[in-house]
Amino acid sequence: MTPNPDKYLFPTLSDWKSSEGGMSRRKFFKLMGAGAATYILFTDVFVSTAATADDKFEFPDKDLISSWIHISDAGKITVFTGKVEIGQNIRTSLSQVVAEELSVAPQEIKMIMGDTSLTPYDRGTYGSLTTLQISPILRLAAANLKGILLEEAETVLGVATSQLQLKDGKVLDVGSAKSVDFGALLSGKKVLRKINKDVSTIAPAKWKVAGQSISKINGKDFINGSHKYVSDMVLPNMVYGKILRAPAYGAKLLHVETTNAEKIPGVMLVRDGDFIGLVADSPGKAAMALAAIDCTWGEGALVERAELFEHLIKTSKEGKSKSKSREDSYEGASLKINQRFEIDYIAHVPLETRAAIAHWKDGEVEVWAGTQRPFGLHEDLAKEFGLPLNKIRVHVPDTGSGYGGKQSSDVGIEAAKLSKKAGRPVKVCWTREEEFKWAYFRPAGVIEVKASVNQGKINTWEFHNYNSGAAGIDFPYSGAQEHLEYHRSSSPLRQGSYRALSSTANIFAIESIVNDLARDLKYDPLQFRIAHLEKPRLIDVIKAGAEAFGWGKEKSQAETGYGMACGTVKGGFVATFVEVKVESESRKLNVRRVVTAFECGVIINPRHLKSQVVGCVLQGLGGALFEAVDFKDAKLTNPGLTSYRVPRFSDVPEMKVILLNREDLPSSGAGEAPIVCIAPALRNAIQDACGVKLYKLPMLPSGVVPDHT
Repeated sequence: MTPNPDKYLFPTLSDWKSSEGGMSRRKFFKLMGAGAATYILFTDVFVSTAATADDKFEFPDKDLISSWIHISDAGKITVFTGKVEIGQNIRTSLSQVVAEELSVAPQEIKMIMGDTSLTPYDRGTYGSLTTLQISPILRLAAANLKGILLEEAETVLGVATSQLQLKDGKVLDVGSAKSVDFGALLSGKKVLRKINKDVSTIAPAKWKVAGQSISKINGKDFINGSHKYVSDMVLPNMVYGKILRAPAYGAKLLHVETTNAEKIPGVMLVRDGDFIGLVADSPGKAAMALAAIDCTWGEGALVERAELFEHLIKTSKEGKSKSKSREDSYEGASLKINQRFEIDYIAHVPLETRAAIAHWKDGEVEVWAGTQRPFGLHEDLAKEFGLPLNKIRVHVPDTGSGYGGKQSSDVGIEAAKLSKKAGRPVKVCWTREEEFKWAYFRPAGVIEVKASVNQGKINTWEFHNYNSGAAGIDFPYSGAQEHLEYHRSSSPLRQGSYRALSSTANIFAIESIVNDLARDLKYDPLQFRIAHLEKPRLIDVIKAGAEAFGWGKEKSQAETGYGMACGTVKGGFVATFVEVKVESESRKLNVRRVVTAFECGVIINPRHLKSQVVGCVLQGLGGALFEAVDFKDAKLTNPGLTSYRVPRFSDVPEMKVILLNREDLPSSGAGEAPIVCIAPALRNAIQDACGVKLYKLPMLPSGVVPDHT
């Protein structure tokens, strides 16, 4: 399926209703109005690397300007990236950095994202890596292209480059006001250049477009409903698929009878070993046919919820450790803490459930999927069907959130299996219950911490994480003898990546224990942290957040508590301050205020960065207070939003975000770091309010604060 190239960024239903066969970069540039001799993009390189049936498939060379930016004969600028838009507004911020170098409005830039036939290879959109990895590449590619435009204009206008400037898609002679369009400068040229890494980009202090709080480029499409997610798309002759799934994690299919399902008019059964699916001309009919299948399953992974944490320790293996001076000075310390933390599984709960459409034609397959890893799905499809990569194309329209939960290829492969048998485009959309039951979860875990203090200083720190992960395990405070170890365990449920990975669990444990040490010593928790820190950037966010919060000021109400936590993740530095009130009789918790200070280098779009921080904090509230996956006999018992508690409007506190802009430092991502401190800050505020120390996530599944630790 080849969409209209002028509408490719913001596809509507009508865009998917024409078919022209496979799409390569070569064909795409022709459609975009670029002739066979277009200057940068359509060169001999793409003749050899285009995804055609006869050519060996190669991804665009990341060292070439042409892999990242295209200027057509008409002067239209198109930017290519394998990253995908999942609500973090990278289309806008990446457009801003290119627009800055080329002196055009960001709205004038079209961005092709997550298309395996058109964009450079990318491992996936996760880990707060987009801004860190792609912004510098695009800035540099655009700066190189700027130099080429100036060179060409020097010849055309007969003016030295020092007298020329870029403005609104033209190169302008500042002396005579003569100008020439970008497209006219590059038309008919055949020059192939690699990105010169020594070319200077515009310094952040001089930014005019980047660094500004411009609105989401295609935000209107989301407001008026014209944007179509994969779950909204309709292709001609499309049918709908359903998959028979095990009722419990690890259960094996023992017996299946599909006769009744196959009797339903318009239903087709697809079976490949234990894979059983159905296609029908409506989602309702497909669901009805699925319900008509009679089957028997064996037992799943039989670990009860009550046994979970002991199971994780029992099945753990000795892990890779990090140690600093293993001399044991714990026993002789003046203050010692030996504490265990328990971390439950939690679900991702994306706004859009998993969805994919697959269409086979002439031995090739095209897939539209809501995935964070288009090239990962591309490779998995090749393995599954034994196809060369040039026979597969994956598109990712803007996707309705992921939070690390859409890195698997499940739904794309399911749709492709059904489509191959049906000979028609097939859409598979997971229901909310399927999303809960068969997606993967944030890993559960056990954390054990031994810490001690002598003469007011932390002198030992021993930290063991069982199962939940090693991310965020590093101890940010100085002076202690350290032993850090992550132990892999056998998980009774399917688990995988989650926003900030295990940093949410590990920093919860770190910041809880450090807070306990400070309180037991009668130290101010903020001053205690600063006294042990040698990270100036972390100290800066602590001080900024404390000032905005009013840390140290007298509380205005009884039963009120203040708490704080800090941490660093993926190049971001965060400090969160919380005010809570715990009702003395009802023990009801009221989260009154949250102040988060955040620094991640130079800021590309303050508005969108603030939104990222707010989103992280609100999502973190759920995991901190009440989100937990319940299960029995390896079956989920709360697979829906009526039984699985997520933050509601009534849970939203007064919020303030303080952004520290470091123009002297490169940008880092912001999708993960701001989430890691809300849980420990809440926990520490509850301790301050009523003296109760909590060591589990979620802390308050019952909705009330216990009257004892």
